[in-house]
Amino acid sequence: MTTPFIEFAHRAAADAQINSEELLTLRREGWGDGIITREEAEALFAINAALTVRSEAWCDFFVEAIGEFVLNGTPPRLQCNDEEAQWLIDQIDQDGIVESMVELETIVRILERAENTPDVLKDYVLAQVEREVLTGTGPTRTGGGLNPGHISAAECHIIRRVIFASGGHGPAAVTRQDAEMLFRLKDATRGDQNAPAWDELFIDGVANFLKGFTLPNAQLSHDRKRELEAFVADNEANVGRFMGRVAAEAPQVLNHFGKTFGKKRETGPDLAALAAEGEVVTDFENEWLEKMIDADGEVDELESRLIARLAQEV
Repeated sequence: MTTPFIEFAHRAAADAQINSEELLTLRREGWGDGIITREEAEALFAINAALTVRSEAWCDFFVEAIGEFVLNGTPPRLQCNDEEAQWLIDQIDQDGIVESMVELETIVRILERAENTPDVLKDYVLAQVEREVLTGTGPTRTGGGLNPGHISAAECHIIRRVIFASGGHGPAAVTRQDAEMLFRLKDATRGDQNAPAWDELFIDGVANFLKGFTLPNAQLSHDRKRELEAFVADNEANVGRFMGRVAAEAPQVLNHFGKTFGKKRETGPDLAALAAEGEVVTDFENEWLEKMIDADGEVDELESRLIARLAQEV
């Protein structure tokens, strides 16, 4: 249904507005064949750019549709490869900035849903938010209504979601790059009335970097996900036959399984040991923290609270 969808999308874009009936038509045409194509996704970006008012219903549909194309348009599902990430950035980026909040939300939602995404996608979102904090302009500022050097509630919400996203550098793990960005924002906004959520975001984020841990295989690569999907597809028939034999020979098979698997075997990493190891702040991390705190020659209130948090958790 690509052709009717695109034709209707162009007519909708020409009006610079989308009503509920038009939105329903777009949804029916877009998902009529169960998928969103690249041509359809690009048509949605054209509509979004043309709209003078973006309703909540439109934003929900746009985020859902673009996320569906990026994460499930090509196998493996719930993965975003380098080409898809660059396509998404190219669609959104206008002279180096994001034009609308719904586009920023689209990337953040993809990072939250994805099993894995290229680093460039997370880096792009965080760079946009940092630029908006420093300049006071951008979609999180509702047209630039807030002064530069101020962190808004919307920005705190986005930063927290991105640095702890499942599809980022490490699932639910703050990286050194993230922590240094938090320090830059703190230094740039000292003395301003930041959103109440900022203080805890800074402390939680930096403490997570210093005391968190991630498994080396926490995220499946695109190639490994394809291998696993191909294995499952190739072996479904064999598994079916195997389970049929198990049912036919249940007593003998179950007795054999009991002998073979009766004893519990150690499998996988010792998560408790890894967590305990992550709790220890290493010499490198201590040196890094001292360098970040000493950068401006004094220990400010947030840094003092961070130190107290770390000391309390030792």
